[in-house]
Amino acid sequence: MAIADRHGLPVAVTIDSASPHEVTLVEDTLEAMIVDQLPENLIGDKAYDSDPLDERLAREYGVRLLSPQRDVRRKTWDDGRRLRRYKRRWKIERLFAWLFNFRRIITRHEYYPMNFLGFLRLACAMVLLRHL
Repeated sequence: MAIADRHGLPVAVTIDSASPHEVTLVEDTLEAMIVDQLPENLIGDKAYDSDPLDERLAREYGVRLLSPQRDVRRKTWDDGRRLRRYKRRWKIERLFAWLFNFRRIITRHEYYPMNFLGFLRLACAMVLLRHL
């Protein structure tokens, strides 16, 4: 999981196994941020559409989650004005494209997860240095 700023530069990265749902990993990623100030808005895809997650992020962190509604939701609550910011989601996808320029990040060859996290953080540092 990764959090990027408004320019697409990495602010937080975490790793976990593939089995837990992304909704359960959001709070760990927020706590791994390298900057002091939390973002005002988080933009996620349809998988992040969860009322309990929205309430927890607003209550504990003061962060508003912006994600399109899943198709199974019966009651709609958004008229689309908040989701105009969703158009900027391409910036996080661009961050992943930058990270995939590093071969060790594409395919995990390390046995220990902390070694992979170290290489991931090194790649994030190199992305930051390239764009400063």
